[in-house]
Amino acid sequence: MEYFLKSRRLGFRYWTNQDFPLAQALWSDSKVTGLFGGPFSPEMVRTRLANEIRMRDECGIQYWPIFLLEDHQHVGCAGLRPYLAKKNAWELGYHLHPGLWGQGLATEAAFAVLAHAFSTSSVETIFAGHHPSNEASRRVLGKLGFEYVGDEFYAPSGGVEPIYVLHREDWCSHQQ
Repeated sequence: MEYFLKSRRLGFRYWTNQDFPLAQALWSDSKVTGLFGGPFSPEMVRTRLANEIRMRDECGIQYWPIFLLEDHQHVGCAGLRPYLAKKNAWELGYHLHPGLWGQGLATEAAFAVLAHAFSTSSVETIFAGHHPSNEASRRVLGKLGFEYVGDEFYAPSGGVEPIYVLHREDWCSHQQ
């Protein structure tokens, strides 16, 4: 399998229309999407997949599908999308299959995404958020150097969620 980005255990590639079964398995799982509007119907998954492909075509970024390097098992997705509230800012996100939670894969995937973003683009700021009850995502963001900046309404979950920010200069100093 061809990957455009690799970490120690993970390979990243781009979504294609042929990936509907992977997308369906991930985004129809209520454990994965229950905190942000899921589980999603097959039509909603098709729309989400089409949006990810469109995002790559229009912006060069998406929540890329990720796989274990050792056996090419689909882990989930991790990546970026434009953060609509700010200019020259992106939003970090990741969704992993529940059977792979607790193995440090979210942190590893998010780290690889951030390193890729700050080394290959001019983006200055990356935002991230999580459902208030998702302590695991809060810990991941803390490990990566994100700082809490307030709460914001998040339409997919229908609630107010904590928002975090990481600036390029903070990322660079955090890595030294």
